[in-house]
Amino acid sequence: MTSAANPTPECTVFFLPGLGLDAGSADAVAAAADPRLRVVGIDLLDRGRAASLDDLADTALERIAAEADGGPFLVCGHSLGGKVAARVMARLLAGTEPVFGLAGAVLLAPSPPTPEPMPDDKRAEMLATAQGEHLSREDAEAFIASNVAAPLSDALHEAAVDAVVRQPASAWRDWLTAGSREDASALVGTLDLPVVVLAGDDDDALGADAQPELVSKTYPRARVERMPGVGHLLPYEAPERVAAVLAETWDAIREGAPIVPAEWGRVLASTRVDVAVRRALANRALADDRTRAPRALTPAQVQTLRALSALLVPQGDGGTIDLALRVDALLAAGSGDGWRTAGVPSDRVAYGLGLDTVASLWPRDVQDQKDAIVSLMTDGVIAYGMTADAFRSWFEDARNDLLRVWLSHPASLARIGFDGFAIGGTGAEPAGWATIAPGQREPWEPAELGESIDDTKEDAA
Repeated sequence: MTSAANPTPECTVFFLPGLGLDAGSADAVAAAADPRLRVVGIDLLDRGRAASLDDLADTALERIAAEADGGPFLVCGHSLGGKVAARVMARLLAGTEPVFGLAGAVLLAPSPPTPEPMPDDKRAEMLATAQGEHLSREDAEAFIASNVAAPLSDALHEAAVDAVVRQPASAWRDWLTAGSREDASALVGTLDLPVVVLAGDDDDALGADAQPELVSKTYPRARVERMPGVGHLLPYEAPERVAAVLAETWDAIREGAPIVPAEWGRVLASTRVDVAVRRALANRALADDRTRAPRALTPAQVQTLRALSALLVPQGDGGTIDLALRVDALLAAGSGDGWRTAGVPSDRVAYGLGLDTVASLWPRDVQDQKDAIVSLMTDGVIAYGMTADAFRSWFEDARNDLLRVWLSHPASLARIGFDGFAIGGTGAEPAGWATIAPGQREPWEPAELGESIDDTKEDAA
């Protein structure tokens, strides 16, 4: 039951634990978590294998799919779980998995997609303790003690030791001899999404000094936060700070992007949606990096386009899409509509001339003057650097580009009630519709789109 004190969660956090640990390592973080976040711990090593990163990613994705509700979620990966998180997120953004809603990540002393920087003597020492079916309690105690900056509370210490003893030693051996050595950088690629990396000052190989170089190629938007007085076991040593960063990360995402409703997310995750479509919409759903340098326009031109887009394509309350930055990306990629009116310069040149003209005329605060300028531009009365016809044609293209970018976002599709993206699917035959009728919907369609056709049949009976 939900209440003002216990609101319905806005976002799920899928927690992927480190070597030797299990879903319980998320417990202290979950206890400290903002009530808007639902924290779900996932066991990665209980099957006793960790030789392949994709084996571990399969386990994680299977359990994420079972727990996902269609709404937005963050991935939180610790140590080994951080390397798994990279592969999991790459597969989610590739659209190959029956899951939708990835919004960002918080990584705790993550092992990188490249081979983990572990000294040979440390690796040999850890292997020596993992020769039976399970580590001994004495070895588990030593493992925990060697990975924290200061002793844990009795309760957390016992919970961590119990977790280490429970894990199959075969998974330790697999990870130390194969999984941690795997170079998965080509499989993971570049993941351009909001990421915060937390790392302890008292963690040698995967600590605060090492992380910037380890994560920079994979996560171009990563922010690394140094944690003084913390070792490698962040979920046990600093659960309150981890919980706080999860909430801060979610707030930044929620304020910086429109959220796809959970019911629409479940449709996007279904077999009715083609992999390529899910891939495109999953990437479009990610919050924009508003600090990114423009690629085709100047910073001043992007600011002008932002002001213009706010007037031409108002997005309402809540998080918004940075339409200007997305149009800039289209221009940089040459992804226009493929034609232009005779006499109009190339898209990049036309946008530069047009936006410089707008900037020279744009008032700071007077709405009526802004509306009047837009009317004059629409009519082709204002035209500097181009003929009146060319300027009018550019401005028409600019309006179309802004609307096209807005409409391509899955939250916009939900807002206008369009689910035509879900008629292809991954089956042998396209999914299609069985019935199309005014005010009615098929059972798979979001409830807001009308009365269920099945319900209508039952009522008629």
